[in-house]
Amino acid sequence: MKALRLLLPLSLLACVACERNAPTAATPSPATTSASAPTTMPANAEPWPLPIDATAAAAQPDLLRAPDGSLLLSWVEHGEEGSPNRHTLKFARYANGAWSEPREIAHGGDWFVNWADTPHIAMSRDGALWAHWLRKSADAKYAYDIVLARSADGGATWSKPMPVNTDGTPTEHGFVSMWPAGNDRLGLAWLDGRNTGGGGHSAHGGHAAAGAKHEPGAMTLRTAVFDAALARSDERELDAMTCDCCQTDAALTASGPLLVYRGRTPDEIRDILTVRGDGAQWQAAQRIHADEWKMPACPVNGPAVATDGTNALVAWYTGAGNTPAVKLARSGDAGATFAAPLTLQHGEAVQGRADVALDGAAAWALWMDEVEGAQTLRFARYTPDLSRELQRGDVAKLQGKGRGTGLPKIALVDGTAYIVWTDVIDGRPGLRAARYAVTP
Repeated sequence: MKALRLLLPLSLLACVACERNAPTAATPSPATTSASAPTTMPANAEPWPLPIDATAAAAQPDLLRAPDGSLLLSWVEHGEEGSPNRHTLKFARYANGAWSEPREIAHGGDWFVNWADTPHIAMSRDGALWAHWLRKSADAKYAYDIVLARSADGGATWSKPMPVNTDGTPTEHGFVSMWPAGNDRLGLAWLDGRNTGGGGHSAHGGHAAAGAKHEPGAMTLRTAVFDAALARSDERELDAMTCDCCQTDAALTASGPLLVYRGRTPDEIRDILTVRGDGAQWQAAQRIHADEWKMPACPVNGPAVATDGTNALVAWYTGAGNTPAVKLARSGDAGATFAAPLTLQHGEAVQGRADVALDGAAAWALWMDEVEGAQTLRFARYTPDLSRELQRGDVAKLQGKGRGTGLPKIALVDGTAYIVWTDVIDGRPGLRAARYAVTP
C-alpha cells in the first residue's frame, strides 16, 4: 500500500509550535462510518509556503487546478476600514514547483466581503484568466451585485469589471460557480435575489440566527455564458426556489458541466440538488440523496463537487434527523445517478464546510469540526469508486473559532493534494497550506 507524506508550511509550524505539535494521524471516531478501516498517516512534515506577505490580513481563498495543470490561488487582503483599498483581490500561479509573483486583480472600498460568499478565479481553455467579486449596490446590508473581469495576458492586466446580474434590484446576488465553456468562454452560475425584495436577510456569518426567509419571493439559481469580450449569452433561470445562501459548486464531466447546490421546497426541505448541462441545454434538477432535511432557514453550508471523466464526487453537510453529518457520494455516469452516500462523520461536532477532489488514483474530502471551541480541519482519502477508505487524519488544529476560519480548499495535481485554509490568530486572519504527496 502507498503511504502518504504530509508537507506543512513553515509559517504554520511557527504559529502552532508553542501550543501544539504539528498535525499527526487521527483514527476515525466512533461516529464515523466508512467502507473499511483506514491506515495510519505518517507524521513527517515539510513546508509548502504560500506567496503571501506574512503581514497581510488574508482570507477568502480559492484554489483550483487549471486546464493547463497549474494551480491558481486567489485570496482577499483586508486593509483599513473606510479606505478605498479596503479590500484587494490577488492571485498567484503554482507551476513546476514554484509560485509566480502575486498580482492584483482588483481593489475597492465598496465590496461585499464575507466568509461564506467568496470570490473565485478560473481559467478558460485558451489560457485566459477570469475572476469575480461582489460589489455593494445599495445601503441595505445584503444588497450587492456580482462583477466579472478577464485577463488575456496571464493576469498582468484585467478588463473593466462587468456586471453579471443586470436586474438592477438592491438584493443579494452571489455564491458563484465558474467553469470553462468552450475555448474562450466561461460558464457562470449564481444565486439571485431579484425576486426576494431584499429586506432582513441575516444568514451570513456572525449573526444570532442561521438565516431568515426571503420575502416575498425565493432565491433563484441562474446561469449565463460569457465570451472573451464579456458579452453574455444563454442566460436562464435553472431553479425558481433555492436555499438562500449556501455555496454552489460546478465541475466539468465528459458530458458537460455538473452544477450542485442546496435546494429548497415549499415544505422547507433543503437537500442537495444537481443540474447537468451539455453545452446546449440543462437537464431538470434532481436530488443527489433523500436526506429529507427540513430546515426553516439557510444553514450557510453548501455542497462541493469534483469530476474526472464520467466520474463525479459530491460532499455536503446535512442536519437531517437532528444529527449533523458530512456525506460523500459518487456518480459513475457524469452525475446522472448517484450511489448511496458514505457518512464521513456525524455528531454535534460536525461543522461541514466540505470540499472534494478526484483523480484516477483517489477521491479526497475535507471538512471541519469543532469541539469546545477548538476547530479541526480533517481529511479522508478513498479509492476513486469509494469502495475502500485509504487514509484519514487531521490537516490542522486551528486557533480560530466560529465562521471566521471560512471554507477550506483542495486541488490535485499529479496525485499530490494541495490544501489551503484560513486561520485566525490574535484576531488576524491568514492563509495556511499543506501538501500531501502519495509515495511508494
